[in-house]
Amino acid sequence: MANTYFDNAATSYPKPPAVASYISRYINEIGGTYGRGAYRRIIESSSALETVRELLAKILGTGNAENVLFTQNATHAINTVLFGLNLHDCHVLISPLEHNAVMRPLHEISQRNNVTYEVLSHGPDGLIEVDKISRQIRTDTKLLIVNHQSNVNGLIQPVKEIKASAGSIPVLLDLAQSVGHSTISLDTWGIDFAAFTGHKGLLGPTGTGGVYIRQASAVNTFIFGGTGSRSESFEMPFGVPDKFEAGTPNIAGIYGLWGALENPPDHGHEFSDFIDFIREVDKIKNITLFRSKDISRQGELFSIKHHKYDSGYLADLLYSKFGIEIRSGLHCAPLAHKTLGSFPTGTVRFSVSPYHTIDDFTFLLKALETVSIL
Repeated sequence: MANTYFDNAATSYPKPPAVASYISRYINEIGGTYGRGAYRRIIESSSALETVRELLAKILGTGNAENVLFTQNATHAINTVLFGLNLHDCHVLISPLEHNAVMRPLHEISQRNNVTYEVLSHGPDGLIEVDKISRQIRTDTKLLIVNHQSNVNGLIQPVKEIKASAGSIPVLLDLAQSVGHSTISLDTWGIDFAAFTGHKGLLGPTGTGGVYIRQASAVNTFIFGGTGSRSESFEMPFGVPDKFEAGTPNIAGIYGLWGALENPPDHGHEFSDFIDFIREVDKIKNITLFRSKDISRQGELFSIKHHKYDSGYLADLLYSKFGIEIRSGLHCAPLAHKTLGSFPTGTVRFSVSPYHTIDDFTFLLKALETVSIL
């Protein structure tokens, strides 16, 4: 039976079996909180969180695990940085494929604090024109924000080159769609801030994620509260992770993420199989494919538009006739759709996971060929 779930850019499914078993073990056998005591349950749960922190640091390509901080999701992580930087009367550069996880907090800050933002020069598929970045940097430019992999067309930006062109301007990287799929090298790239989630490419549960902050002193505390440390003071601790991890963390969720990281599934396909598949999609009549122009910069998701049907109807058609589960519309990324020319109707998006096989791609291809001529 075909795996017809192609909405992994929203959240991954299925999860590795270890996700549920690790959560169950925590709830049924451990149950301790994090860093709030010295008995066995707390020691075990605290050790687990630090183990996951180390695993995430390796995935992110940083040797500074203490600078990897737990959040609810990538949106929470982005807000932690944007509001923690205390931006006032300045200029921010953004990539052309940003998600509302960036655009909404940035818009709010622009309204509150007289901050202007400008889209980086780019090609028709949203690829940033690296050689033009220096021309857009102003004396009051304080931040550059880059969506590493688009959640609409799957384009992967050249982060290393972008950071090099940005010079001393700090870079915030949104890794929501790329972590777990692409190689991440934060230290090598020289990235200052990075936001990620645990429930997409990492195959963990919802409610997990994190933020990487290279220098804790650069970002003010966003959420205040108990940390289990320096409890005699009303001031937040200055050091990491406590400065950014107020309140009880989602320990059960982090255990589930641990299960996913320690027990990744075997891949049902090679990346080349996916590329072969989207090349075939590109041949289908009456369908426009949205992907990276440079196939070497393509992540494992793409979008389409039907020349006759709107995106919502097409998604309903694919589900009712073939059971294919997908996301249609603007994908919380109106800026990306404006960049790609698919605003305001949006697209139908397909995103894969390690569980998909060549047979699944063949099933989807035949379904798309069928609806293309209806």
